[in-house]
Amino acid sequence: MTAVPVLLSLIMRAITTSRYGGPEVLELNETDDPKVGPDSVLVRVKAAGVNPVDWKVVAGNLDGLMHVHFPLVPGWDVAGVVEAVGLDATEFSVGDEVFGYVRKDEVQHGTYAELVAAPVRTLARKPASLSWQQAAGVPLAGLTALQSLRRIGVGPGDTVLVHAAAGGVGSFAVQIAVAEGARVIGTASERNHDFLRSLGADPVTYGDGLADRVRQIASEGVDAAVDYVGGDAVAVSQELLKDRSRVASVVDHGVKERGGHHVWVRPDSADLAELAGLADAGKLTVHIDRALPLAEAAEAFRLSQNGRIRGKVVLEVG
Repeated sequence: MTAVPVLLSLIMRAITTSRYGGPEVLELNETDDPKVGPDSVLVRVKAAGVNPVDWKVVAGNLDGLMHVHFPLVPGWDVAGVVEAVGLDATEFSVGDEVFGYVRKDEVQHGTYAELVAAPVRTLARKPASLSWQQAAGVPLAGLTALQSLRRIGVGPGDTVLVHAAAGGVGSFAVQIAVAEGARVIGTASERNHDFLRSLGADPVTYGDGLADRVRQIASEGVDAAVDYVGGDAVAVSQELLKDRSRVASVVDHGVKERGGHHVWVRPDSADLAELAGLADAGKLTVHIDRALPLAEAAEAFRLSQNGRIRGKVVLEVG
């Protein structure tokens, strides 16, 4: 009897849904292995990061923006090992440890699975200093932070206001801005102030009177601001900014009408490699709030929806 290669197992476990809805629509099922295109690699998933956009996709909130197909496997963040390479995927070899933001042009075959086919443009080599869980928590949030700070030109000597600084994206933005030589003021609840100090930020409590509290520690205002929470964050930022255009938001689509920048994070291998370099240089740490088994993806969604996560929630897969 001829042995069947591992890559021809045909069946894998994945979190799927056949309809839009809340966490309750997620199920752990067996499904076909993904097909690997010429410029893609097959990744054996060790861990998958959980982001708010994941449950927003499942809820149907991105239906007007992206083509979503069912049955749907959610998830865009991954850390794992290359198990096979496509016909023209020369960037990686079998056995390479990688991490990535595997967002494709259409949404169906995500990372909440034992295997994922990932275009090489979405991957980089995993930071050696990070665990699988930590590496899976970096891609979307880390890229969002890096690309939003870059969009408004944050550099040495700047004072930067980071809204929702203790969250997944915000905690990366604090560390990246500090690594760039900027002074960082971060908004958070009081329970997260010591956490922000440990990352190198001056914490302030969010809510009414925020502008006055920021001025108490930065009397001349701020040079740049990044909004990861929405609400009135852009308006408050522009009260404090010396140049009102140096504000970027990933939440408030109206920021462009007020002269700022809206950022939709892009997969980028070079940017992922930059984040990996920061991690391996000891300048970027990843705080894992909760790590759950793949079968508990619904609970991971509920934790993310609660909005009180410090750092990241991840799913352990392999």
